[in-house]
Amino acid sequence: MITPTIYGIFEATTYSWQYIVADMGTMTAAIVDPVLDYNRPTRTFTNETANSMVAFIREVGLRVDKILETHVHEDHVSAASYLQQWLAYVQGSIPPIYIGGRSSQQAHNSDGPQVFPREEYRGAIWKPLMDHEVFSIGRLRVRVVPLPGHSPHHIGYQIGDNILCGDSILNPDLGTARCDLPGSDAQLLFESCQQILSLPDHVRIWPGHDYLPAGRSEPIAWTTVGDQKQKNKSLRSGITKEEFVRQQTQEDLKLAKPEAIYSHFRQSWALGAF
Repeated sequence: MITPTIYGIFEATTYSWQYIVADMGTMTAAIVDPVLDYNRPTRTFTNETANSMVAFIREVGLRVDKILETHVHEDHVSAASYLQQWLAYVQGSIPPIYIGGRSSQQAHNSDGPQVFPREEYRGAIWKPLMDHEVFSIGRLRVRVVPLPGHSPHHIGYQIGDNILCGDSILNPDLGTARCDLPGSDAQLLFESCQQILSLPDHVRIWPGHDYLPAGRSEPIAWTTVGDQKQKNKSLRSGITKEEFVRQQTQEDLKLAKPEAIYSHFRQSWALGAF
């Protein structure tokens, strides 16, 4: 089995993890969940994080042939379209943007002020992925894992002994992703998390966020299934689905809505193509 090299790049404004997954044997890579920078005081977008990612990719000598999204993000705007255009220029070929094939449900589940016509996202999403579909990054075999809960169309990417799980299981001291957004379902989130925890203990879990709770100042890019079974505050051993849903609902009541959820949801839906 070919082992991937995974680089974690932390975006501190939205506490988001972005990843570069590479097959170093072929120098082929994919970018996962890239973030477009947002300046809160000026309410403007910039490309510093995306540009630094491109610079790193060029320095290492990688060629990106795919950009992967785990879901449509309500708390930040994706840099996928920007990166697609920029990489097409520097590489001479266009890396397709991949996202779960159920993503069109998000438009219908939103209770925000926008309605999303199909034309708006058709041009940005190049390749809808079906649940359990298998594709390649170089010689790496990637399996699409359906992980609904935080959002109805959410997927993860299993690559050997690694799973990039987006907003499902977070680091143990954070628990699990919020489940109070349009289309969220705590019961489905529980089932998705249990699916991840059914993997062997040595499998690495790469989350979509790290909110740096009190007592910890450094973001953590990955933990193992074994770590999560022992330490995850929301998924303690023996917890039932009913207990989890009740606990998740109580935790979500403490959270403010993401700053970007309504003003930027449309732009995120178009994967940064604005």
